[in-house]
Amino acid sequence: MSSEFPVLHTPRLVLRELVAGDAPALFAIHADAAAMRWFGADPPASVMQVEQLIAAFAAARLQATPATRWGVVRRSDGALLGSCGLFRWNRSWQSAGVGYELARSAQGQGLMSEAVKAVLQHGRLSLQLERVDATVHPDNAPSIALLERLGFVREGLLRQAGRWGGARHDLLVFGLLLNGPSTSTAHA
Repeated sequence: MSSEFPVLHTPRLVLRELVAGDAPALFAIHADAAAMRWFGADPPASVMQVEQLIAAFAAARLQATPATRWGVVRRSDGALLGSCGLFRWNRSWQSAGVGYELARSAQGQGLMSEAVKAVLQHGRLSLQLERVDATVHPDNAPSIALLERLGFVREGLLRQAGRWGGARHDLLVFGLLLNGPSTSTAHA
């Protein structure tokens, strides 16, 4: 990955680097336990914990298996609505994972679909990704619907793969082939 952060633009959004000044807004999103119940992590205890998370996102871009996490910002007012990112980038396999979260007030408007499409296009064009996967809690119907709308195919179940909220959770695995055979030939 290049050292310059890749800013992405969509009709309604700007996807840009998360910075320390975003910590209060990101804390408000992540502290909403009901909206974040499927995120895969316990809610942060403080804004300082979110500042550390933002620093970890920045450091992850420099790792051997880099990750990029974009702040999802509404163009019209500059409000931080959530984040979206690629992680576990494997150059030789040309694959990565995708993850995202969105403030409850911004849900149901197609904004995350717009953001994920931009991230996938960046991954295909700039990182030469041919495959992207996502893991989702089986009860997270909105996220499952989003992935399916974007062409992801359900590939299997990871039993008790996640741990948050003091419990283990099953996760569904979805995959999207960006180049090559049609996703319709994938096995469910």
